[in-house]
Amino acid sequence: MRYSKIYPASLCFCVFLAAVGVMLGDPAQIIPGIRTIILMEDALITDYIQIAGISAAFVNSALVTLISVGLLWLCREAPNGFTMVELGLMAGFALFGKNIANIWPIIAGTFLYAKVRREPFGKYVSIALLATALAPVVSYVAIDNGFGNLWWGIGVGVLIGFVLPPLSAYTYKIQNGMNLYNMGFACGVLAMILVPVMSSLGADPNIASHWSTGNNLPLALALGALCAVLILTGLFLCGRPAWAAWAGYRRLLLTTGRAPSDYLRMFGAAPVLLNTGINGLIGMLFILATGGDLNGPTLGGIFAIMGFSAFGKHARNILPIMVGVVIGGVCMHWRINNPSVQLAMLFGTTLAPISGYFGWPFGILAGFLHSSVVLHAGTPVEGVNLYNNGYSGGLLAIVLYPLLTEAIRHRRPELEDKDYFDVMEHDEPQIPPPARRR
Repeated sequence: MRYSKIYPASLCFCVFLAAVGVMLGDPAQIIPGIRTIILMEDALITDYIQIAGISAAFVNSALVTLISVGLLWLCREAPNGFTMVELGLMAGFALFGKNIANIWPIIAGTFLYAKVRREPFGKYVSIALLATALAPVVSYVAIDNGFGNLWWGIGVGVLIGFVLPPLSAYTYKIQNGMNLYNMGFACGVLAMILVPVMSSLGADPNIASHWSTGNNLPLALALGALCAVLILTGLFLCGRPAWAAWAGYRRLLLTTGRAPSDYLRMFGAAPVLLNTGINGLIGMLFILATGGDLNGPTLGGIFAIMGFSAFGKHARNILPIMVGVVIGGVCMHWRINNPSVQLAMLFGTTLAPISGYFGWPFGILAGFLHSSVVLHAGTPVEGVNLYNNGYSGGLLAIVLYPLLTEAIRHRRPELEDKDYFDVMEHDEPQIPPPARRR
């Protein structure tokens, strides 16, 4: 429990989310709005701010994050950098796809998997939370008037949660640490099987398009305040001088971000908080500068970047990816402020390790390719995989890694990334032995 303060800080984050919802929206619409959220099918893109209002969307996000914190705490999960990833993803996607009802069957399925293997649930609780990327499947099967019912929805969710632990363990290996959203790739592979089977049984899932606009100023102020608090906390409230925190952040920028890279254990809390706040501002500025919208989905993308700021993302390896997506907006036959492209610009930073490992020109190439691939990767699964960019990123990582490795091996034979081998995702912190007495 070296970083046990993560849990109290996470509770403060939940309070922040709820407070944003109460102050920027209509509190009277919270309960009706959450009911609307629960009864939606939640396929991509379903912006909860658009369908239920700011208050209900942010309160749902606060509750889902609180549930996640509670599960991690009850399972006595040792906090590390990946804990921040889980909380960032759960809070972000609870603004457009996950809700307090549709996540439970999948969590229950992973719990059942742990019991069948006679292992503690704490070993799989992280997978259980991230596997809720397929929560729209639960909502669709449970709610669709022409296909499913509640019990079928619960059963399908349990099946998803049961299957994903072994599947995600395999997909993690074949991506060589180049795609940070491994669970997105695993969920995409599973969805490629589920959706055709469901369609053969009479289902007709469809991609949704609920996208809110006109909230840039209030949401920018709220997000900017959160990022400022994180930066100031990292500089002045982590028990280290500001110059030491900044020096740690500069060292962090020299890493490739190849998974697993637990920055919290490698550099400590202060540089990670600095990195988190700076990355959040970068994501927000890119959206605003390209004429995009701050809403549930884009805030979800920014929260994902901020979560992964403790586990692989930093300014030097995400900027080339985002620039590559912008270049795609200039060259391709779509606009950069298209909703799907805005999400690609944010979530496409799943390929940040390619930029950090092979260099920024290849990061731009990866972002450019991702901007097109992701627009079509979700079509076969009809929007039921919330981590669609993770699926697209996994496909590109599998293709680009061997090609780039062979292309530059003769130029950089020493190419190696120590943080890939030295820091494992769920290991305990390595504490040096005490010095011998003379």
